This record gives sequence, C-alpha cells and structure tokens, in this order.
Amino acid sequence: MIIAGEASGDMRAAELVNAIKALSPEITFSGVGGDCMGKSGVVLFDHITSLAVIGVVEVLRNLKRIKKIFDHILTEVDKQKPDAIILVDYPGFNLHLAAALKKRAMKVVYYVSPQVWAWREKRIEHIKKVVDRMLVLFPFEKDLYARYGMNVDYVGHPLIDEINTQRSPSDVLKSIGLEIQGALTIGLMPGSRQKEIERHLPIMLEAAKKLYAIDNRRQFLLLKASTITKEILAGYIPRSLPVKIYEGNPHDGINAMSAAIVASGTATLETALLNKPMVIIYKTSWMTYAIAKNVIKIPCIGLVNVVAGRKIVPELIQNNCNPTNIAKAVESILHDKNITEELKKVKITLGEGGASHRAAKIILSL
Repeated sequence: MIIAGEASGDMRAAELVNAIKALSPEITFSGVGGDCMGKSGVVLFDHITSLAVIGVVEVLRNLKRIKKIFDHILTEVDKQKPDAIILVDYPGFNLHLAAALKKRAMKVVYYVSPQVWAWREKRIEHIKKVVDRMLVLFPFEKDLYARYGMNVDYVGHPLIDEINTQRSPSDVLKSIGLEIQGALTIGLMPGSRQKEIERHLPIMLEAAKKLYAIDNRRQFLLLKASTITKEILAGYIPRSLPVKIYEGNPHDGINAMSAAIVASGTATLETALLNKPMVIIYKTSWMTYAIAKNVIKIPCIGLVNVVAGRKIVPELIQNNCNPTNIAKAVESILHDKNITEELKKVKITLGEGGASHRAAKIILSL
C-alpha cells in the first residue's frame, strides 16, 4: 500500500511504484494518490484531491473530510493486510497514520522525509518509533536521522531523473501564442493547490503588470499544475496583460522562461535544475504563519536555498510578498549574472540520478 497527499508526492510515489515493479513485476499496489499513481497501476481507493490542503486553518476546516480518509485507509489496511506500507511525504497526515499502522504491527517505510531540519528536530524520536525505514532525498538529512540511531538511507533526489525537456522554448511559446520577437518571458508558478492559487496568483499578476509597465516587450507564461483546472487560472488573468497558460510538460514550460516567480516547494528545485533565475514567494493564513514563524528555525524556506546552504535567490514571504517587492526582486535577478552559476552548484549537490531505483531496492530488501 502507498499513500501520498499532494501533487509532488503523487509523482514521487508513481516513480517509486514503477521502479519496484521493474524489479518485481508480481507486486501489486493500492492506496491514496493522484493521476500519476493511477497510471502507474496503483488501485486508488481515495484520490489526492481530497487531501490537498495546507496550513492550520485549512486543515481545521477540512478535518472531517481528512478524518474520513484516514479511517478509510485503516479499514483497507485491516481488510487487505499489505506486506508493507509506503508513506510519501505529507507529514501532517502520514506521521499520524504511521502511529496507527504500528499499532497494527505493519511494516512502515517513509519516502521523502518530513522537514525535521526546519522545525522540531526532536520529532525524530517519535518517527523512530513508528517508521521502520526512512528514505531521504538530501545528504544532510541522512546525517541528522543517523544521530538519533534511526534506520535511514540517502537515495538522492528523483527530480534529477525527471527533468526532461521535449520541446524547444520557441516551440512552447509559439504553441500558446507568445512569440513577440526578442521578448523576455517571465514564468508564473503559483502552486498546485486551490488556496495557493487564491493567495499567490493575484499578487503575481499585479507584479506582472509592474514588470510589463517597465518594458512592454515582456510576456508571461503561467504554468498550470495537474491539480488545477485551466478555467480557474483563466478567471484571474486580465486582458491587458500578455499572459498565456501552459499545460504541457511542466519542464518544457519552465525551460521556456527567462526567469520565474515560484511558490515555495519542489517547483523551486525543478526551476533550479533547469538553471532558471527565480524569486520564491509564499503566503498562507495568518494563524499558520504565526505558528510557523515561532517554530521554523532555518533562515530560508525555499528548497533551492536550503540545499545551497544560503540565500542564493530572493524569498518574499507573507507581509513581504507583495507586487512591488516581487517586481523589484525580478528586476534584480534579471541583471544578476551570478545566479545561474549558483544554481549549477545546487544541481551538483543533489547528486546523481537513479533515486527511485535505489529506493525500490531498499524497500524490496525489507
């Protein structure tokens, strides 16, 4: 059984399922996930859209629905009695689930570590009790878990294998009607959840207006996540701006950008691996932000900056995340020739390909 709760986890899980099946074709999967997992052959008894919420307030509002899925998973566990259960990222849900699974004496593997390095490192003491094996994506995470005596393996980041461009930037831009001669293409990547779209996209578009006012040869590519409909995005776009939605291979879309405004998350690493300068933004509810501000103990929240070990691209969070600041930051990165060199170093830090295959071998060895 395999459980993921959001778009990036769905992709990671699907790759892992394919890697396990390549080594042991007789293994079958069921679980909770999205379209990627469904295509990889996982029999889904709940869909990812039911769990794609983030933040304290949002979780509280959807608690009844989330609890229903939680109980449904345990019902399926009792019925199917799987040989192992793989939990993929989504720690607010999956760590509670791990505790319930251990009471049932299930073998639990956790793939893509909770960000214990950002807040509440002591959680590892609890994780050690409810997770049999932790598979991590970053080398510094292995050292952290090992200090607590936990069974942990560093497998590398699957994004290294995923980055795959199939179309040229000019072909991508032409396909969506952005082909102004000599134009600078600025990407808008607001996130994969409905609340992220509501909070980020209007601000991004206001920033785009300011950037367009400075130079009307600039054009904007809005990257659509698989979890968001095109109609939702289109409803935000003003007619006065040259903004087009791209819904093809996201890596082709990112590769067509000259620079990007990106919601904090895995997308920052994808943008880094394609060597595109970016400004990282994020806004959440005030309650969630107030809690996070008190517990997060690292200076940067963007994964690309965390991996780099310092702030190599701008971050604009909560109050600082406004159109004026975003526009200024974009202007800054467009003229900073050092950023692309720093992004190349991040790619080296993330290691070689083959993460899903390594993770699959470890899981099968259990």
